[in-house]
Amino acid sequence: MLTDREIISTLEMLQSEHLDVRTVTLGISLLDCASHDLSKLKNKIRTRITHFAEKLVPVCDQIGQKYGIPVVNKRIAVSPVAVVGAALTSSQLVDVAQTLNAVAEMVNVDFIGGFSALVEKGMARGDRALIEAIPHALTATERLCASVNVASTRAGINMDAVLLMGKTIKKAAEMTAAQDGIACAKLCVFANIPEDIPFMAGAYLGIGEADAVINVGVSGPGVVKKAIDRALESNPDLDLGQISELIKKTAYKVTRIGELIGREVADSLKIRFGVVDLSLAPTPNVGDSVGEIFQSLGLLSIGVPGTTAALALLNDAVKKGGAFASSRVGGLSGAFIPVSEDLNISEAARQGHLCLEKLEAITSVCSVGLDMVALPGETSAETIAGIIADEMAIGVINHKTTATRLIPVPGKKAGESAHFGGLLGQSTIVAVNNATGSNRFITHGGIIPAPIHSLTN
Repeated sequence: MLTDREIISTLEMLQSEHLDVRTVTLGISLLDCASHDLSKLKNKIRTRITHFAEKLVPVCDQIGQKYGIPVVNKRIAVSPVAVVGAALTSSQLVDVAQTLNAVAEMVNVDFIGGFSALVEKGMARGDRALIEAIPHALTATERLCASVNVASTRAGINMDAVLLMGKTIKKAAEMTAAQDGIACAKLCVFANIPEDIPFMAGAYLGIGEADAVINVGVSGPGVVKKAIDRALESNPDLDLGQISELIKKTAYKVTRIGELIGREVADSLKIRFGVVDLSLAPTPNVGDSVGEIFQSLGLLSIGVPGTTAALALLNDAVKKGGAFASSRVGGLSGAFIPVSEDLNISEAARQGHLCLEKLEAITSVCSVGLDMVALPGETSAETIAGIIADEMAIGVINHKTTATRLIPVPGKKAGESAHFGGLLGQSTIVAVNNATGSNRFITHGGIIPAPIHSLTN
């Protein structure tokens, strides 16, 4: 139960600090829908998703109104379609993608994730078919999201898959050139992908999960910023250890709110409650920015010297506070740094404080990786694959999740702006070294072996 003081503090967070439950994501297993018959598969998918999800949105709205806590996004994540549709061709998988999109519209969720493949150790026929289908599927749909796991600490980095994803991203961008390559904004490439992510575009339901599960993504960058501002205003001499404690306590409160909503939604739908993802997920709105937290901590901007240390402090404190508040913490949990989705981070890129190399450096301590990064349209598939490989290496060696959501914007150059709209925001296109050059290292292919510390048995 919340104490009176916690309730008053929470009300203030809701009224002026952009506290919300960022997403309630319903995971649905489609494994028993698998069929070589496309028509049967599509009918099974429609029936199964509708059965579990038809009441998701009204229940979330009802519980949000009951507590005065908005549930901003309602989403669905399904089993990896590369497994469910392993017997199908790429064109048939595009048809499956359209079916998923239509069902998402029918039950009125914002996004549906799980057009996914797990290829860290090699690619099966179904995996290749799905990856080939991704550009067409994301172009033909609005609510579908895709993800591909190309690396893990236990398996190493599948460089054949990395190069293939570089080419896939280029094609997806070209097919949506009129919208600044927006298809790529719905595609994540992962190392060590968790099975219970509620946030898009990476969400899917892992093979080891139940038939249906509710996962919650809470967010509160504005809450954390305000807490730091208030504390330093009353005591400017606080040291970083004390500030870390403050962030922990704030994350604790935010997590308890998320678990309260998530468990009640799960009980109402008679579905198992899964995890709370603690990630600080920003939006393009003023006051709802992770980037602003760095300024509250005393930095000129995210990207200047000190950024990596500040992010390490923030990420660690958020995880410690959330872990104390809930026994079911999962997903990614930490701080997102999506360039286009955070107004402050986008501005830092525009002013030159934040470059691609610094972004890569700070992903060694953040929750995810190179997220919503707009690149010059001329960037080659090999160069994109090189950027992906670098990010995968950070995840593999450090035994953590990393990902890329890269958008080569057709017809635009570094310094220009890309506009994606809504939650996806807008971003300054960042410069890329050797953008159009060849990359013989990448084209060697094969598997970069797993690190020695993967041998833990």
